[in-house]
Order: sequence, then C-alpha cells, then structure tokens
Amino acid sequence: MAAHRRLRAVSAHLEPPPAPAAARGGLSASPTASTEYAHVQGYSVVLPEKLQTGKWNVYRSARSPLRLVHRFPENPDIGTLHDNFVYAVETFRDCRYLGTRIREDGTVGDYTWMTYGEASTSRTAIGSGLIHHGILEGARIGLYFINRPEWMIVDHACAAYSYVSVPLYDTLGPDAVQFIVNHATVEVIFCVPQTLSTLLSFIAQMPCVRLIVVVGGEDVKIPPTPANTGVQIVTYTKLHNQGKTSPQPFRPPKPDDVATICYTSGTTGTPKGAVLSHENLIANVSGSSLGIKFYPSDVYISYLPLAHIYERANQVALLHYGVAIGFYQGDNLKLMDDLAVLRPTVFASVPRLYNRIYAGISNAVKEAGGLKERLFRAAYNAKRQAILNGQNPSPMWDKLVFNNIKARLGGRVRLMTSGASPLSSDVMEFLRICFGGEILEGYGMTETSCVISTMDIGDRDIGHVGSPNPSCEIKLVDVPEMNYTSEDQPYPRGEICVRGPIIFRGYYKDEVQTREVIDEDGWLHTGDIGLWLAGGRLKIIDRKKNIFKLAQGEYIAPEKIENVYAKCKFIAQCFIYGDSFNSSLVAIVAVEPEVLKAWAASEGIQYENLSQLCADPRARATVLADMDSIGKEVQLRGFEFAKAVTLVAEPFTLENGLLTPTFKVKRPQAKTYFAKEISDMYAKLQEAESARAKL
Repeated sequence: MAAHRRLRAVSAHLEPPPAPAAARGGLSASPTASTEYAHVQGYSVVLPEKLQTGKWNVYRSARSPLRLVHRFPENPDIGTLHDNFVYAVETFRDCRYLGTRIREDGTVGDYTWMTYGEASTSRTAIGSGLIHHGILEGARIGLYFINRPEWMIVDHACAAYSYVSVPLYDTLGPDAVQFIVNHATVEVIFCVPQTLSTLLSFIAQMPCVRLIVVVGGEDVKIPPTPANTGVQIVTYTKLHNQGKTSPQPFRPPKPDDVATICYTSGTTGTPKGAVLSHENLIANVSGSSLGIKFYPSDVYISYLPLAHIYERANQVALLHYGVAIGFYQGDNLKLMDDLAVLRPTVFASVPRLYNRIYAGISNAVKEAGGLKERLFRAAYNAKRQAILNGQNPSPMWDKLVFNNIKARLGGRVRLMTSGASPLSSDVMEFLRICFGGEILEGYGMTETSCVISTMDIGDRDIGHVGSPNPSCEIKLVDVPEMNYTSEDQPYPRGEICVRGPIIFRGYYKDEVQTREVIDEDGWLHTGDIGLWLAGGRLKIIDRKKNIFKLAQGEYIAPEKIENVYAKCKFIAQCFIYGDSFNSSLVAIVAVEPEVLKAWAASEGIQYENLSQLCADPRARATVLADMDSIGKEVQLRGFEFAKAVTLVAEPFTLENGLLTPTFKVKRPQAKTYFAKEISDMYAKLQEAESARAKL
C-alpha cells in the first residue's frame, strides 16, 4: 500500500494534472453545479441560505459547490494531524523533510536534512519521553521557542499521543505567557536556553507546570530544579533518549479531539485561546489543496512564526505533499542569506516584508539611474502590458532584468503567498512582474483554522482575496450603521460571516466571547467588511468594530490609546488612526489653546493665530514628545505609539460631525474629514523610512 502511495506521489509530480479552465484564467462552473441550486459566478457559486424561502446570498467555491470539503478528496481516510503525518511518512519516508543550517557547535553552514522517516522516529521518542514522565493523555504542552525542527517534532508527538499543543511567543510579553500557561493549565513547556531564564523568573506563579524541556541546551549548563516548585528540568536530548529506550504505542486522537489552543493577542485585556480540533485543520488544508498543489520536489523556507495559524496551516499542507522544509537561522536580518542557500520554490510571507522588497528594488533602480533605470522601466512596462493582455511576456525581459531580481529569493520561487493583512495592489502587481510565477493573496483568521478565501491560480485580477475556500461558505450581513448592505449596487457589501468544518470550537473557558462571534446558525462573524466583485471574488474594505490591524498583524484598540494620550497637557481631543497598509499609527490632536500658547511664549515663538502655531514643526515635535513620555509611563507597546501628529485648532464637535451625542469620536467621519492630513503624515513617515534604509 505504501509503495503504491509513493508511486502515485512521484507520478503526480512528473505529470501534474491539467489545470481546470478557471485555473487557466477563464471562468468556468463546476460540472456538478446545477443551475437549479446555484447561480454560477465564475470562481464562486451563489446558493440560498435556506431552501425554498432563503435569500440567495451564500457563496461557495465553484470547485465544490454542493458539498463543503472535510477531507483530502484523494485520501479521505486522513481525519487527524496524526493520520496526515503517518500518510506522509509512509509515502515520502526517505525524502528530505526538516532542514537547518545551524550546526551542533552553533556555527552556520549548508542545510543538513532530517528525512520524513527520521522525523517519525524522533516523534515517537519525544511522545514516549513525555509518557515516561507521567504526562497523561489530553495534557497541554507549551512550545516557547521560534521555528526550528524540534518545534515540528514536538507538535507531531502531541498529535500522535493525544496531547494538546499550546504555542507561546515572546511578542506577547512575559505577563501574557504566564497568563496563557495558567489559563490553559500547561503541564510541560519546551523552551530554549534564552527563554528558560525568563520562565524561571516567574515559575512559582505557574503551579500547573511539571516539566520544562530545554531545546538546544547541554545537561551541564541546566540550572538546578527550583526549590518548592515540583518542576523538573531536562534537556530535549535527554527526553529523546528516555523515550527511545522505552517506546510507547501511539494514542491516536479522534477527528473531533482538540489539536491545539492558539492564543491571539486580542485588543484589550487578556489573550483569548482559540480551540482548534484535528478536523478543523484537516478540513481547512484539504479545501485549499483543491486549488494549490505542492510536490516532493518543492522546497519551502519556514520563518513566519509557528505560533500563528498562517504558518501552522502551511506546515500541515506541505507535510501532506512531501515538501522539504528548511528553517531560517532565527534572525530576520539574515533571512536573505538563508534564501540564497536554500533556494526555495515556495515562499509565504506578509505584506510588511513584501513592502520592504518592493521599496528596496525601487530604490536600487532609482539610484542606478541612466541606462539601467531606463532598461528596467522598459522591461517592466512591456511585461505588464503582456500580462494585462493575457499574453505570455517575452522571456528576453527575464534574462535582461528580472532574473537578477528573482535571485534575491534564491532564483527558483514558483509560488508566493501573502496573508495576515492586505497587500496593496501596486505591490502585488510589482511582485507578479518582477518575480513571475504565481503570486496569491489570501484571507483568514485563527478562528477559521486559517484560510477563508484565496486568489485562484491564473486569475490575473488583483485587489481582492479571491473565492471561498471549498471547506467553507461565506455570506455578507448588512451593517446599516455603516451604510453597508447586501443590496448595494454594483457590489453587495456587509460583514463577512463564515460557516463550515473550519470554524473553531470556541474560545477556551470563555463561553461569553464565543457566543459573541458564533451565532445560533453556526455563522462566525469576522468583524471585517467585504464586498463581492464580479466572478465571485471577495474584497476586504473595512472593519466593523473600532479595532484594526497594522501591516505587521498587530491588533490596535484606538480608544484605549486615545484615553492614554488624553493625559497629555497639550491635548483637548485625540483621534488615533492606523490601517493594515501601514506599520505605524498617526494622531490628529485638537489642542488645548491656552497650554500651547503658554508653551510658545516660554519658547519665544511668534505666531499670528492658533492655526499658524499648530502648523509650526516645533509645536508638533513638542506635543509628540509629551505623548511619547506619557505612553512610556503607562507602558504602551511599541506599535501602540503614534509616530506622527497633526495639530488642529478646531475642536471635534457635534456641529462639525466629528462627535456622537455621547461625545465619542465618529471614526469613519474623522477618517474622511482628516484624509489629507493622514495621507501627508504617512507620506512623511515613508520618506523618513526610505532615508534610513539608504543609510
């Protein structure tokens, strides 16, 4: 049986199946979609929410219109992460799986590889080692270190022996780690020497922890077990050896068992734990696999945080197809060097890095000037025109110009994906022209086990996040207070709601917040506002709540920050703005006139009126410095600080439409009212960043 699977996997690689018409750029319906039950819209089909009487507002993928995908169609027996790993090992046993450049002595060399078979042996040893230490089925296992092969081995061990993995990550801060460990009752924490000292500093406040396993440490350097805590500390090597000498039979989970609890940073208060089952993750990846294929010859670089659902789901998919996964050194500044050595064929990233690549290439072209700049512009425009006309660009342009750019990512990338926050259309177009291959943007969240929708291969349109994952259905719900309705013309608009086997089990120990996002009919309310473009493509246009993401994925609660800055003596009112196309916040401040005038007098600054004083760069710098000081006092996180400020003499009032009757800032109106000021602040911040990049 395993031999047949291996042969099938190799055959699929040698002769990839022909792409459906939709994937080749045309629009086509699934042959199973009867027009009696579904309106075909190209990449999506539209169905009634309820049979007979329902409104026709539910969108599904045209790839599977009448049935949501729960399992891999070609491997329906795979229902858990454990099943998926067993299948991969049987099919790709001797293929490369996990690679690293870091040698035993800590130096950096070429990539060395662990095969699928070797990873299977280690997975059994680690799981058996945990049983050796008396860790019972269902226990929560914390992973407190960045991407490396051991992370995946521990995760596979959790799946094989019915443990629940709980990722922990530094960006949340020590207080959040302590909260998560206690909230989830984590019994075992895998960490590295660098995070061990942090853990030990508050180990007494985490009475549930029984065992700490140090990855990459030596026995001789392990500190003694803290007194009166009952915690044992061992190295990963020792745990591996303990399990290897007494291997235990697997304790396979059921599909509806909990696989992982992923804590999200949230916006206010404490982190929330999204509970994901094995079938949630298998369903999500199975649906995505109908549109995106991987092969055993593919190579992937893992550097996006494994604590986030984007990278976790990627790993489940790549495993299923026997892909070789190389890990970065752990330093983002050395990522380009890792790419040059690994030469991946698949590259997943976030807009923040793509924006940096875009800015870096654009600046290099400008600085080169002369003939090189003219050649780049000619090549870019010729390739762009060919793509827009549905033609294949001349390979001459790649040879003359773009192969040098492709070399920055190793020169072999055939597929690039973007997620976590929106990618601007001009950057998407730039990547498609410079790097060729497929560049796809997707949309998803932890609560949906990752992908909700993704662009279809061959779709040349940009500025959207594609059609529904075949594992879910999507509808838009009216938001009358924001003037969004599903009757809007030419495009229906509303809050994006998702239903299907990918929807999480709820927030751990938090029934109230779970009921706030999942309604009685099973629809998850995302809080994002979308619209349906022609062809059944989804576009994200707004956020329902006064909560938004910055470009790097951090959530911002602006009212909280405005309340902090209200303590600033210069500020009468404050409006904090940010969006997912930018990595920092900006502020509009209605000043306290007398305080600002008194400051100007003390500095000997002359002015004709308050508006002129507000426009003075010295006034802006002083107010921003005072805001920074107050932000530091209350320990705002780095991304919560406003990086630029505009001072205005006119207060926010009911009369100018900027305040509600309860004197809260009307955010959509303020965004429109101050659109020019906001745009100018971001332009200046980008100029400053470009200047720093050149230095």
